[in-house]
Amino acid sequence: MLCWSRFLEDGVIKILLLLVVGFAVWAVIRGYQRSLNHPPSSARDAIAEDMVKCAHCGVNLPRSEAIYSGGDFFCTPEHKQLGKK
Repeated sequence: MLCWSRFLEDGVIKILLLLVVGFAVWAVIRGYQRSLNHPPSSARDAIAEDMVKCAHCGVNLPRSEAIYSGGDFFCTPEHKQLGKK
C-alpha cells in the first residue's frame, strides 16, 4: 500500500489525467477543423439532371421522373393518356 500512496502523492496521476484531457481536446478540435474543410456530402454528390417539359401541361420535371411516350415527355400517366395539347 505504501507504493500506491507514494504514487498518488507524487502527482503522477494528475499529470497522466492532464495528458488524457489534453489529447481529447486536441482530437475534438482537429476533427472540427477537418469538417470545415469538406463540404457536406450532399453538396459534393449532387449531380445536375436534365429537365424536360410535360407535353400536356408544360410542367418541368427531371428526366428520370418523366414518362416518355411517342417522342414526348409527360408528368403523369393521366397526361400521357390525354396526349399533347
